[in-house]
Formats: sequence, structure tokens, C-alpha cells
Amino acid sequence: MQLKASADRLSRRGSKMQRGIRKRKLRSPPRSTSGLKSSGSRPDDGANAIANNYGPYPDHAWPTAEECRAIRDDLLALHGFPKEFAKYRRRRQMNGVLCGVKSEPLDEDVKDECEGDHESVLDGLVHTVLSQNTTDANSQRAFATLKSIFPTWEEVLAAESRCVEDAIRCGGLAPTKAACIKNILSCLLEKKGKLCLEYLKDLSVDQVKAELSHIKGIGPKTVACVLMFNLQHDDFPVDTHVLEISKRIGWVPPGANSNKAYLHLNRRIPNELKFDLNCLLFTHGKLCPRCSKRKENSRKKESHAIDCPLLKYCKASNQDADYGSS
Repeated sequence: MQLKASADRLSRRGSKMQRGIRKRKLRSPPRSTSGLKSSGSRPDDGANAIANNYGPYPDHAWPTAEECRAIRDDLLALHGFPKEFAKYRRRRQMNGVLCGVKSEPLDEDVKDECEGDHESVLDGLVHTVLSQNTTDANSQRAFATLKSIFPTWEEVLAAESRCVEDAIRCGGLAPTKAACIKNILSCLLEKKGKLCLEYLKDLSVDQVKAELSHIKGIGPKTVACVLMFNLQHDDFPVDTHVLEISKRIGWVPPGANSNKAYLHLNRRIPNELKFDLNCLLFTHGKLCPRCSKRKENSRKKESHAIDCPLLKYCKASNQDADYGSS
């Protein structure tokens, strides 16, 4: 009798557990298969967009391929191709990556400079770190000073942090950048046994992102710059200039952050236009008083600025009053 009673209790307990499981299943939201985000996803998290391969703004129809090409041509006519990026463009052409740009041939002095340049992938990564939150001139000077004091990366790794900080101080944020550089070198030596990133040239875009993103201090924009400039992949980094212009011409919603803009623009912009368009948008954002983040100060100094060719591409909902005024 006792055995039978115990069996009955176990049976009833099992039935309750099964009913509980069924209720939990009914309460759980079904997994989406239509490409729409579930209501439980965090608004700033792009992980779902990547996993489902639909991007953060699946219903945002801009930019079109035609508009990308038209803006590329307009900015090229206004600025010419930026000389600071000419060596990377030349390297892409030498490696067979088509840019599709309709520009005059590079000057002979630029060709010679490109052919004599041997910037390694690790050089490019460190240079990108040094370029954060400073001017091009200061980052160039910081990199040159660092290499003159410490000719090899092994010497940088062995040096005291304060010595590295002193070498790059002209580039700003010296303690933060020095710590990041030394961390990159330490991680690389521990993982690969040598201070070299040339092996990244044999990896896919996703593999490169996985390799670099786990290093503290290396964010999506830095990875994208290395992909585009040093590894000749078709990628589209989003810095503050590119993000600001993209919002103004309606390529991304006004509330977009750089990570979401990166995901969206890399899906929409044709691969053959990414490199040239990115370089030109970055340059235009620095030079145009209307598009610069410092446009108010620029406008005080330059009251008769040239007409911005991007005005005609501004969507009505994205034009603020002062952007369209003269």
C-alpha cells in the first residue's frame, strides 16, 4: 500500500511538472523567422541584425546605388581624390581591387610614394589607434615620433609605459593610447609568438573582425579602417564625419549611432564604391563649413562658403534649418 501511495504521489507530481512546462512554452514568445526584431531585443544591440542578416533598418531605402555613385562623382569633382588616401587607393589598384572611380591618373610623385611605402598591417592598426580624437597632422607626428624613438614593435613592448606616452603625447590621450598599443602587442605576442599581423591578409572579413575585436581598446571603427586601408577589403568605416553627413542626407535615421550606421551602410553601398565614397565623405566632412561638426565656427570665419553639392540630396525630414541656409 505504501509503495502504491508513493507511486501515486510521484505520478501526480510528474503531471504537475508537465503542465508547468506546457504553460511556460505557451508564455514564451515564438522565434521570429520573418526578419523582424522581437520586442525583447535591446534597442542599441546590433547582434540580432547580424545574426538574421537583415540590418538594423530593413525598411530604410537609402542610400540607393545610384545616389552613392552620384555623390561620389560630385565630391570627386569638388575635392579631387584626397592625397592622404592616394597610397591606399594605389595599393588597392595594384592588388586588383576595383575602385570604379572616374578620376585623372595619380601624379607621378604620389605613385613613387605609394610604391616605396611598406606600411605593415600592424603599422596601420597602431596608426589608426593614434588617429582617434585628434587631427591628421598630430596623429602623423605621433606615429613618426614613436617609430623614430622605437624602430621596432618589440622595443615599444619592452619600453616603460611613460616612455611610450611621451613619444605619442602630441597626438593626445597619450596614457590611453599607449596602454592600448602595449596591450595589442602583448596579446599578439602571447597568441602568435611574434609581433606581426600579416596573417590577417589570408582571413575573411568575419575572421579578421573576430581576431581583432577581442583585443581591449579595438572597436568596430578601428577594425573597419584596418579592413579597408590595410587589408584592401570592401568595408565602410563610420566616423563622426561620415555619420553626421549620413544623417543629414537621410542615409540613416536621425537617431542612428555609429554601430548601426556601419551595419546599414555596409549593406546598402555597393562594394566597388565603398573605398572612394568613404574617403571623400570623410574629407568633405572636414572641409565643408556646412557639413563640418564645427560648422558654426567655420561659418563665422568663412561667410561666403562655396555651395555644398550635398544640399540637393538632403531628404526633407533630415534638413535642419541652418544646413540648408546660406
